[in-house]
Amino acid sequence: MQYLLMIYSAETGWDQMTDAERQQGAAAYQAYTESLTKAGALVGANRLQHSNSATTVRLVDGKPQVLDGPFSDSKEQLAGYYLIDVPNLDAALAWASRCPGAAHGLIEVRPVWTASHDSRHTA
Repeated sequence: MQYLLMIYSAETGWDQMTDAERQQGAAAYQAYTESLTKAGALVGANRLQHSNSATTVRLVDGKPQVLDGPFSDSKEQLAGYYLIDVPNLDAALAWASRCPGAAHGLIEVRPVWTASHDSRHTA
């Protein structure tokens, strides 16, 4: 089953680190990614640009309303994600707890919706 591990962290944290701390952080993520790959669990992963580069779109009275910036303003922003394929939630939680982002933010673990979960929502 696929799970999305969403990494939330303070965007200014990286900029406040020393060069040595940034190198250590990058090495930790590289090692984590290699572990997921070797386990055959990695489907995809990406780091996201800062939330000030986001654009939010919603429909208001059937017309698109486009706003610069993220939908919400909070201390922690979505910084990146890993899409993994593992047998169950326990395995996904185990991988989430190993993610370097868990040490300086939080990891939201969410199952990916598939048509087999609810036939009422299939096209």
